Amino acid sequence: MNRRGFLAGAATLGGLAMAAPAQAYLQSDLASSGRAVWDSWKRAFLAADGRVIDGLQQNSSHSEGQGYGMVLATAFNDAAAFAKMYEWTERHLAIRPDPLLAWRWLPGQANPVPDRNNASDGDLFYAWALVRAAARFNERSYQARAQDIAAALVETCILPMPGNRDQLVFLPAVHGFKHDTHLSINPSYYMPLAMREVAAVTGTPALAACAQHGEALMQTIAREKLVPDWVDISSSEMKPSATLSPNTGYEAMRVPLFLIWSRSPEHQAVRRMAAVYERAVKPGVGVPTVIEPNSGVVLESSADPGYQALAGLTICSNQRDLGSSIPPFTANQPYYPATLQLFAMVAVSETLPECVPL
Repeated sequence: MNRRGFLAGAATLGGLAMAAPAQAYLQSDLASSGRAVWDSWKRAFLAADGRVIDGLQQNSSHSEGQGYGMVLATAFNDAAAFAKMYEWTERHLAIRPDPLLAWRWLPGQANPVPDRNNASDGDLFYAWALVRAAARFNERSYQARAQDIAAALVETCILPMPGNRDQLVFLPAVHGFKHDTHLSINPSYYMPLAMREVAAVTGTPALAACAQHGEALMQTIAREKLVPDWVDISSSEMKPSATLSPNTGYEAMRVPLFLIWSRSPEHQAVRRMAAVYERAVKPGVGVPTVIEPNSGVVLESSADPGYQALAGLTICSNQRDLGSSIPPFTANQPYYPATLQLFAMVAVSETLPECVPL
């Protein structure tokens, strides 16, 4: 389930291809102004049958990618692409005995889903996409499916915090993260805006409570250091994981993005990451992608524009300047940074228009 380590060897410091005018960010209607960007993403990462392809991970598909793509399809008002992704996901990943999704599908395998465990962030984004699509495309069956997923997430992946039963935590999956002495969580699996919107539509207040408690948990961590990829929580302490990535890396880089998108740009976790970006991001130098959380020392970097977009958005949200250094979009980058770059574009459009790239 630690799905970003493979990207370390893919980071490059080469030049960036320039594509899709930045003026797309200046329009409030992404469906028209950003259509060229969306079409470019689809050509690169979306198969004709609706499968989102992660080329750096054995050309696999996962619930995260399907949910991410479907959220973007609602933002760009693409009902046809949404329906294709939904149909593929229901056919290939909705194979568990509960309403949740198996987390990964591998092409060319006799058994393309060898592990039927779920990934709760993939389920969350899938449900969020369905909630937004039900309203945007006027399709009530999407909302009914989202309601089933939300109820299953509450039942299986939301638990009281060890040592504080008044606080809820979001498990990364049904299996594998509950231990005898502690729970292991991934802070980037919390997307507060998604949790709140899904909770409001599906009548699952525990999801909204989990969003609030997740923001508080990250605030506690960020008082002392950057939020790491994985955290162990016991009844007596909360610390970076002893078995999974303890650094602030390809997982945790989503934390500031999701907080900004959730209208919390002043959160301490955003401010801490902004301080690293402000210090380290310079012309011709790769953007930090793996950071030691206590010292802020940059361990790895990349020139992929999607990671530059995260840095530009985070710095802008912290400095509250007009205009950001988010680069023009290009599909000439891997699935993950390309998708995060489109998320940054949507976040700017929805919540932080002063951070349009000028």
